[in-house]
Amino acid sequence: MANLNTEFFNFFMDLAPNNNKDWFDQNRKRYKTFVKDPFDRLVREVIEKIHEIDNQINCESKDCIFRINRDIRFSKDKTLYKMNRSAVISSGGKKRKDIPGVYFEIDCEKVRIYGGAYAPNKDQLQQIREEITLHPEIFNQLILDSDFVDTFGFVRGEKNTRIPKEFKDFGERQPLIYNKQFYWFAEYPPDTALKDNFTDLIAAHYSIMKPLNDFFIKPIINH
Repeated sequence: MANLNTEFFNFFMDLAPNNNKDWFDQNRKRYKTFVKDPFDRLVREVIEKIHEIDNQINCESKDCIFRINRDIRFSKDKTLYKMNRSAVISSGGKKRKDIPGVYFEIDCEKVRIYGGAYAPNKDQLQQIREEITLHPEIFNQLILDSDFVDTFGFVRGEKNTRIPKEFKDFGERQPLIYNKQFYWFAEYPPDTALKDNFTDLIAAHYSIMKPLNDFFIKPIINH
């Protein structure tokens, strides 16, 4: 049985032109009934399925689900509420955005399922680059794996225009060494989230991405 129904999307369609505290407070019960609680159930089910694939995953839903409130302290956009629900399931949860896991978000336009090392710090990035240069064949096999390519396409991420000199020659053979992020995603229509097999779909994506996630986890965790 699906955790979400069309009322999930109806809430956000109504929120779009009414993104303010007064409207949200008036619709808080609706938010809890059709968005907050169903999404929490969905995340708990995903955690259970992913734990069967990876026993390192022992998090709780509260450690994985991002708040609907936007952080507007340093943003020109003062919109109060996000127009999606999202969660990250990894050994570090949402407090350790540097640890690869599976991140997914649902909005009225799409469903996206992400993986990879999205936010390594400077030292972690150095370690990742060293891992790639030490094991280029393994890295190439992982990013060119047919299941990975068919599902996610390719590794994305912002790049540095300059990299430490020890990596420059290697960069001619593998341009991804210039990346300062290493992530990927698959995108689906929004009604994908309403299907009975949605949690199975997320778990299947995690299974496909896990070998490449593990490649990045090693230098991040061991640093």
